[in-house]
Formats: sequence, structure tokens, C-alpha cells
Amino acid sequence: MQLLIQVIVCLVFAISASAAEPINALLITGGCCHDYERQKELIPQGLSQRANIQWTILHEGGDSREHEVKLYRTPGWANGYDVIVHNECFGAVTDPEFVKAITTAHFDGVPAVIIHCSLHSYRQSGAADAWRELIGVTSRSHEKSRPECVRRIVDDHPVMIGFPETWTTPQGELYKIEKVWPNCQPLAVAAGVDSEGDHPVIWVNTFGKARVFGTSLGHHNETINTPEWLDVVARGTLWAVNRLGEDGKPLPGYEGTGVKPISLKTLEPIPEPTK
Repeated sequence: MQLLIQVIVCLVFAISASAAEPINALLITGGCCHDYERQKELIPQGLSQRANIQWTILHEGGDSREHEVKLYRTPGWANGYDVIVHNECFGAVTDPEFVKAITTAHFDGVPAVIIHCSLHSYRQSGAADAWRELIGVTSRSHEKSRPECVRRIVDDHPVMIGFPETWTTPQGELYKIEKVWPNCQPLAVAAGVDSEGDHPVIWVNTFGKARVFGTSLGHHNETINTPEWLDVVARGTLWAVNRLGEDGKPLPGYEGTGVKPISLKTLEPIPEPTK
């Protein structure tokens, strides 16, 4: 009887794990200075190889710094998504109410993943500090492009399990961090050459009810397409949605596809209102 109970428990566990709903992620990307056309393929495919994620992709704004993603002005714009992945570069947006609509959705509980130039977005708005508090760090400049020597400073956080003690990126653009916000925990740093100091490059944060994972690494496709980058960002995404075990592995049912191709859905930009 005891053996039968154990078998039934194992079967129920296996069925529930295999039936886990995929993480519903929205990737918002676009703006200046980066190869977002290719990154909108590299990031979803690489992360879905490592975690059970289904994607909606919103890419708009061309190479503009001033573009305002229209979705952000839609009431409840983040409803229905388990996590928002920000990989955007709109540094010259000035409208504080527009930025407040982004941060409020996260403060109310929608998790976020913050990648690279998102740190430098919305920095000219009157709500820039709310955006930086969401991210967890403040940065307004970067050093010259060169490989970054990343050093792990926290060993036991689940996001960092499996990350090498040191890792040199193929290419890099080190963001100089001026402030670490109170709820942010840096997990890895890189040494500045021009600024002569360590700067956080991987971290976790809490903002209101939301968990936030962030990394300033990811300017170049060559870095994004490494196992080190994809592994840690996948773990960070799982952590943000509370689907990462203490051993640094996905919870049952949230494992990735391995190397199988995935299907991507593209979200069409919201059209301009008719006059």
C-alpha cells in the first residue's frame, strides 16, 4: 500500500509538472544604438531553451531616442503577462506621466527583467527616479566598448548558481553605476577602466510588489548569444516570476525546450488614432 501511494504521488507530480502553464512574457524592444532586430530573436529563443516561456514581442520605434511605446499609454497595458522583459533604448523621452504608467504597472506587482540600455531609457523625464528605482540602479553613462571581466560577488543566490566565479564577455560596454537603490542586491560586478571602480552588472531588486532582475550586460549580440549570459538571464527571469528553485534550476514544469525551435508571436504596434 505504501508503495502504491508513492507511485500515485509521483504520477500526480509528473502530470502536474508536465501540465504547467508556460510563463507568459512580453518583450518590449526598440530604439537607438543596438541590433534589436536580431536581439528580438536571440533573447526569446535562448531563454526558451532554458525555461518554459511563451513570448509576445513588441518591437517599435526604429532607431529613435524619443519614441514612446504606444502600449504603455493603454490602461492595464501589462495585464495578462507574467513578466515584462525590457530591452529598449529610448533615452530622450521626457513625459513623466508616460513613464509613471510604466512604473505603476510594475509597482502593482508585474515582474520585470531589465536588459542593458533600458537603464539609460527615460532618463530625461520628470519620473526618471521612479524608473531607476524600478531597475534598482542609476546609470547615466558608460565606458568605451571593450570586453568586461565580470566577477561573481554572491555565491548562494539561486540566480548565480552555475555562473562562473569570473567571466570575460566577448565584447562589452560597461555602464557606470552611480547609485544602488535600497531594495537592490548586486550579484556580480565588473571593474571600470576609465572610472577605476567596480560597477554592478547583474542584480535582483524588489519594487513595490514586483520582483525585478537586471543586467547591464548585453550591448553586443556576441555577448547575448553566450551560454553564460543566457543562463543567468533565464535564471533571473524564473526568479522574477518565482519559478526558480533554491538549487538554481527551474521548478518542475518550467524547464526549457533544450535546442528545439520555438514559435514566436509578434505584437503589432498600436496604430495611430484616426482623426
